Amino acid sequence: MVPEPGALDVSDTAQAAGERLSDPAVRAVLVCDDGQLRGVVTRKTLVRQVVATGLNPRATPLGEIAEPPLFTIDASTDLDEAFRMLEDQDLERVPVVEDGRLVGILSRTVLQRRLAEDEPPGETEL
Repeated sequence: MVPEPGALDVSDTAQAAGERLSDPAVRAVLVCDDGQLRGVVTRKTLVRQVVATGLNPRATPLGEIAEPPLFTIDASTDLDEAFRMLEDQDLERVPVVEDGRLVGILSRTVLQRRLAEDEPPGETEL
């Protein structure tokens, strides 16, 4: 699991999310309220909720525009089950929550490596 990403607060503005999303490596910004995951903001969210409606990005709190995350995974989920879910949904990363609190991000690539390390070595043929 990747440590908690730089989530923004519900009171932060759409402009702050836009600044984070200007980095091509950032595809979504998680929005929290006192550690509780409240939603996600993507570039599409900003276009639909702010630009298209004419809102001021400097004055629009993320709590008003954040969309519910499509997927989350509970911190108690078995790693094999988590990997199957990521594979089935074709997800690269998913927020990990415990009682609604954001505790980190689970990466399919990192998890795949970890599961491979846990596999017992195969029988070598003589």
